[in-house]
Amino acid sequence: MLALTPQQPRAFGEFYARHETLVLGFFRQRTVSADVALDLTAETFVQALSSVRRFKPGPEPAVAWLLAIARHVLLKSLRRRRVATRARARMAMEPIAVDDWDLQQIDELGELSASQLLSGLPAEQAAAIQARVFDEQPYSAIAEQLRCSPLVARKRVSRGLAALRTMLDQD
Repeated sequence: MLALTPQQPRAFGEFYARHETLVLGFFRQRTVSADVALDLTAETFVQALSSVRRFKPGPEPAVAWLLAIARHVLLKSLRRRRVATRARARMAMEPIAVDDWDLQQIDELGELSASQLLSGLPAEQAAAIQARVFDEQPYSAIAEQLRCSPLVARKRVSRGLAALRTMLDQD
C-alpha cells in the first residue's frame, strides 16, 4: 500500500485504517492522556505520509517502519516536552475533534498491555516481537537468543505482526 501511495493516495488511507489502532495503543501506553496519544498518532501518520516516497520495502512488514516513526515522534515529543504539530500544519491538516466517548475508547487501548497482545501468539513469534519491537534488539541478537537464523527471526516478527494486525482488526 505504501508503494502505491504516490500514484494512488487512497492506498495510504487503507494503510491508516489498518494500523491506526495499533499506533494509538502504542502511544496510549506511553503517554499521560488520551489527548496526547491522539495528537502523537496524528503526527505519526502525517510524518509517514510525508515520508512515504522514502519507504523501501524489505523483509520487515510496513508496520515496523510505521512503529519506528511512532517511536521517533514520541522521543522527539519527550525531548521537547510537547507534541510537535509542524508536519500537520505543513500539510494543512486540522486537529481531530474528539468527544468524551472517543477519549474513553483511547484510554481502553492503553489498558491492553504488550503481554496481553503477545499472549495470543505462538511463543516463538511473541518472543521475536518482544525482542525486536519492544526491546529494539537487532535480528542477529534475536536469532542468537531464539537459536535460529536471522532470516527465521525476521520471519517470526513478520508473521507475528501480521497475526496481531488480524487480531486487532477483528476487535
